[in-house]
Amino acid sequence: MTISVGDKLPDVTLVKATAEGPQAVKASEYFAGKKVALFSVPGAFTPTCSAKHLPGFVEKAADLKAKGVDEIVGTAVNDAFVMGAWNKAAGSDDITMLADGNAEFVEALGLTMDGSGFGMGKRGQRFSMVINDGVVEQINVEEPGDFKVSSAEHMLGQL
Repeated sequence: MTISVGDKLPDVTLVKATAEGPQAVKASEYFAGKKVALFSVPGAFTPTCSAKHLPGFVEKAADLKAKGVDEIVGTAVNDAFVMGAWNKAAGSDDITMLADGNAEFVEALGLTMDGSGFGMGKRGQRFSMVINDGVVEQINVEEPGDFKVSSAEHMLGQL
């Protein structure tokens, strides 16, 4: 079953990419008490993700925060080292990367996709969410191959 507006996030472990190395975080604790703009991509360093998705959230970070967002989080089915390197290469200090290396988060959300045709295996779909105190306020799931509703620009219109 796919997560919906009004649902609490599943309490799975994600891995935060930090300057000191990977740090395990429980979703229930990490998302508690704050408003988060979360975006998920099929993979770090992939074409649409690197050319459009991450840059949009970097560019619109101040606008999102001005609308009440406390933190902007990017996630993908990659390890924390890859997520940290992607943020260092194309992101900013305004973005927190949470790795979902084993796809547990996207599986629990009901938002997996099969990227085997591209040699990527099980991945997360492209989506975004507004999360308030661990509860989904908005969810935007892209159709396969699209990049419209999960963008920072679309999210700004929802806040």
